[in-house]
Amino acid sequence: MNKSSLIDSIKLKLSEKIQNFEKLIAETRASSNDTKSSMGDKYETGREMLQQEINNLQVQLNEILKQKDFLKTVLPKPNDKAEKGAIVKTEKGLFFISVSLGEIKIDNEKIICISPESPLAKAMNGKQKGEVFSLNNISQKIEEIK
Repeated sequence: MNKSSLIDSIKLKLSEKIQNFEKLIAETRASSNDTKSSMGDKYETGREMLQQEINNLQVQLNEILKQKDFLKTVLPKPNDKAEKGAIVKTEKGLFFISVSLGEIKIDNEKIICISPESPLAKAMNGKQKGEVFSLNNISQKIEEIK
């Protein structure tokens, strides 16, 4: 598996999420405009709820934009220890320390994308092939690092 293609796949997935959130925000704004009528205060509560939903979506969108910016700092170079940009293989799975995106499938291989700030990434941080780390009383041995 090529680290560059993995990063490209993540960028694509993040871009899709960004487009989805932008579309949701636009649709919610449009429905908010639809409720503006001469009916009086009766619809103020509904408009306020729609505004809160827009704010919620905006927060989520901003988080994904931050992840996309952070991904630019992840270089497709080989790693010899668990750190940002490393693909770490344990007996429990394959982990890419980059952005918190969850499971992604590339070349029929499941890779779990985790943030460097996640408890799992912190537990394995700095470890090398053959070393053991523990999280929640579960030990894992690092089999390979790319």
